Amino acid sequence: MVQAEQTLQEVLEAFDFGAPVVGAIRYGCGHINDTFVVHTQPENTCCRRFILQRMSSAAFKRPDQLMENIIGVTEFLGREIEKHGGDRSREAMEVIRPKNGQSFYTDSQNGAWRLYPFVEHTVCHQAADTPELFAASGRAFGRFQQLLKDYPAGTLYETIPNFHNTEDRLARFKEAVQADKLGRAAECKPEIDFVLAREADCSVALDAMRSGKLPLRVTHNDTKLNNVLMDEATGEGVCIIDLDTVMPGLVLYDFGDSIRFGANHAAEDETDLSKVNLDIDLFAVYTAAFLEGTGGSLTDMEIAYLPWGAKLMTLECGMRFLTDYLVGDEYFHIAREKHNLDRCRTQFKLVADMESHWPELESIVNQYQGK
Repeated sequence: MVQAEQTLQEVLEAFDFGAPVVGAIRYGCGHINDTFVVHTQPENTCCRRFILQRMSSAAFKRPDQLMENIIGVTEFLGREIEKHGGDRSREAMEVIRPKNGQSFYTDSQNGAWRLYPFVEHTVCHQAADTPELFAASGRAFGRFQQLLKDYPAGTLYETIPNFHNTEDRLARFKEAVQADKLGRAAECKPEIDFVLAREADCSVALDAMRSGKLPLRVTHNDTKLNNVLMDEATGEGVCIIDLDTVMPGLVLYDFGDSIRFGANHAAEDETDLSKVNLDIDLFAVYTAAFLEGTGGSLTDMEIAYLPWGAKLMTLECGMRFLTDYLVGDEYFHIAREKHNLDRCRTQFKLVADMESHWPELESIVNQYQGK
């Protein structure tokens, strides 16, 4: 695909910014979409900024469905925020349509672009450096669930089919092991055995959903700290961003991915596995904050399954890294030989640590249930 800069001027002219554009430069740390911050200069007032993105055609094959999801969810969020006395201009993303009235603009090279207002006086953190920051993200993602509790999740498109389908991930993993096209399976026998010993775990959440114990909800599916805009002054979460993976799902997916990302101090590709451990205190901090944010909107069964969310999202991530290593590192970018194998090992060490603390995790969830 052509570089985004090649059609940038064409795209800028496709939107009405309400004032002259004085600059547009690449912005942020994302690796999927091409993101620019656009500066405009209204007459007699301060510069106004916007976020302009070209959606990844590799990751998202149907930008029309993706944007239909985002518009439906953001408009619903805006109404709920106003109903609760909040400021929808800061607390919910808003899609600005191009001049042609569509939900996004398709450039002359078939690139799909969208535009949002820039939420000023916020900061985006890449890591949870303090328990307070991790808790703030938990409250924000919990409130995201609370505000969307009445949204009809079944009306959303799956922008990435089977994204958190652990049974499907397991099936793909087994296919990669069976094919062993690069002859790498022998060196990964301990890791392969680790997954196979937990084959039944991959059906725990899905079986609970199929039996009616866990309801489908609107889930974010990428609940890393850097997808929460934090208020510069208060440090609290203001707005949930990066809604590309908003789909029907289970609340434990969102909870679990946050724990996988934030309750472990080691890097995702740490080779010294002695440094990879679940921080029980951070698990407790996040659990309390997340449940506070949900405001009693979750069922008792959903809360009881939260530890499973942490374990399954971590196991799934490790399976994905190991599968990619077995097939030749086709999906995740690598910086060194066996990079994906190292990544998989950190995830499996974290899973094992969760298992060793399982009674504590359940006790923590029980402690905060109903508060």
